[in-house]
Amino acid sequence: MPETIKIHLQFGGGAELLFDKVKKREVELPALNKYFPDCQSAKWTIKELLVWIKDNLLKERPELFLQGESVRPGILVLVNEADWELCGELSYELKQNDVIMFISTLHGG
Repeated sequence: MPETIKIHLQFGGGAELLFDKVKKREVELPALNKYFPDCQSAKWTIKELLVWIKDNLLKERPELFLQGESVRPGILVLVNEADWELCGELSYELKQNDVIMFISTLHGG
């Protein structure tokens, strides 16, 4: 298993505003046990990815993106263009070159 995992992150529907208006990023995640020393798993899941995103990419108003350990209601998450509910949501194990997309469905008025 590789030390790092490379994935593609995409933000849309206004979610990109929380990430310096950057819609697409290619990120290389370190070995999981290097980022989470107490973690017993060897594989990154979306649950750990959300913590990493909060710590490394989220620039403002985390409450508009995260609620508890998950994304807040109104944020659609796609894994390789499929709804994450079909993939296991937070427990989905990331694979090399996965595309994870976060789309806000909430719009102010």
